[in-house]
Amino acid sequence: MWGRKRPNTSTSADAGPRNLNADHPSKSAFSSREEATEVNEVTRPAGTTAARQTSWLGLGLHLKGEICGNVDLLIDGSVEGLVHLDDRNLTVGRTAKVTADIIAGELVVYGEVKGNVRATGKIEIKKEGSVTGDLATPQILIEDGAYFKGLIEIEKSTEKNAGKNALPPAA
Repeated sequence: MWGRKRPNTSTSADAGPRNLNADHPSKSAFSSREEATEVNEVTRPAGTTAARQTSWLGLGLHLKGEICGNVDLLIDGSVEGLVHLDDRNLTVGRTAKVTADIIAGELVVYGEVKGNVRATGKIEIKKEGSVTGDLATPQILIEDGAYFKGLIEIEKSTEKNAGKNALPPAA
């Protein structure tokens, strides 16, 4: 039923316009989304789940301006300006060039970042990664072979501060 082709009974004189691509399966938008999902699965930061929404800025895209949002973001293209993701995760892919100040929950760098970074979670610079700028975070991981130039400010996490600021129980 679905896979059967109809025999061509029309002659060339009464055939009319014909879609030449109908005989050849084309790549649908759905298959592109499947490929994007596979890319996200490979480069997804540890500890995240597939149910968490992730947006993707592809390889051929160049964005100049400000990115603000409440979703995880994977950048493979280039960005100039500001990236503000509150407590969400930012992954800078191997092909990415980011010249921006970044505010995020967690940052994983496989590509190149130039700018100051503030993370409420941790910052990871992978061995292929490069960061030039000042970092402020409660946790940092720089792999052997990674490039980093700047200052690091280790901040106390808010969970630890909340426990220290609590008053002792009354006697």
